[in-house]
Amino acid sequence: MHPKHNKTKTFNYGDSFEAINLSKNLSGLDYLRGMQNGEIPEAPAVSALDIAINEVDFGKANFEFIPQDFHYNAVGTVHGGVISTILDTAMGCTLLSTLTSEFTFTTLELKVNFIKAVTQNTGKTIAVGKIIHAGRTTAMIEASLVDESGKIYAHGTSTCLIMKKHI
Repeated sequence: MHPKHNKTKTFNYGDSFEAINLSKNLSGLDYLRGMQNGEIPEAPAVSALDIAINEVDFGKANFEFIPQDFHYNAVGTVHGGVISTILDTAMGCTLLSTLTSEFTFTTLELKVNFIKAVTQNTGKTIAVGKIIHAGRTTAMIEASLVDESGKIYAHGTSTCLIMKKHI
């Protein structure tokens, strides 16, 4: 790439191994609240993409995202992978907020529908997670990416495996 076309983005992120170690004896909700108030490092992927916890409570985790040019794909809109990441984050953390300190989860399936293009002109968006069903070993969660007026830009569903921590 020619140097005149380059931009630079620098970001700081916390030690993910420290965060995992701190999570050992915390419920998912306490772990997320620790991230929200800066006591526990947030996930490096979240830091890299400038995604921020907007709201967290039992069964609820919403993340805000302000589209910037470094999120763009080659055709001038926010890359679908970035949108999928924010939806996946909201869904996973929504489930995590309900788990005791003995349990964790992993995503088994992720499906995303892109409804409307997201650009810098979209402004602040929020990924709103909601549990559809949570059983003993699996859960189904959904999330929508909406702007401040409530207009929907993307919707995702996720199936997750709930399992005992092996830390």
